[in-house]
Amino acid sequence: MGRPIKKSRMLSDFNPGSTATLAVTTYRTGDSNVTGTGSYIVSQRSSRSFKIHLNDSSETVMKLVAKATLTDNDTFNVKVILDDSTVAYVEKFYNGTIHYVQSDGTTTGTVPYTLQTSESADEGQVSNKGNIDIRTH
Repeated sequence: MGRPIKKSRMLSDFNPGSTATLAVTTYRTGDSNVTGTGSYIVSQRSSRSFKIHLNDSSETVMKLVAKATLTDNDTFNVKVILDDSTVAYVEKFYNGTIHYVQSDGTTTGTVPYTLQTSESADEGQVSNKGNIDIRTH
C-alpha cells in the first residue's frame, strides 16, 4: 500500500469537541449514485480503498475513483476545487498532496490540498492549492 495518509491530513478540528473529516461527494451502492450529504471518510484501508460513513449512518469499505459520474457499485468520489475554480476529482491521496483528474476526464495533475468547511469557502482559495470539503461528525 505504501505510506498511509497521516490522520492529521484527513481530519481537521474547527470547533472544540467537533471533529471534521474529508467529505465524500458521491458514492454508489445498489446500482444508484447517492449525493454524500452526510458521508465522510473514516479511515484508509489501502491506497485507493477507504472506510466510508454513509448518509444512513452505516459504514462500508469503498474504492476511490476520479469520475464525476460513478458507474461501478462500492465506489465513491471526492471533489476538489482548484485555485482557478476548476472542478476536479481526487484520484489518489498523498500526505500533503493529491493527484486529480479534471471533470473532462483527460486533464490530470498533482497539487497540495487544504480542507474547507463548505463549498462556498472555496471562494477564498489559497493559491496553488486544491480545496476539499469537510464534514463535521
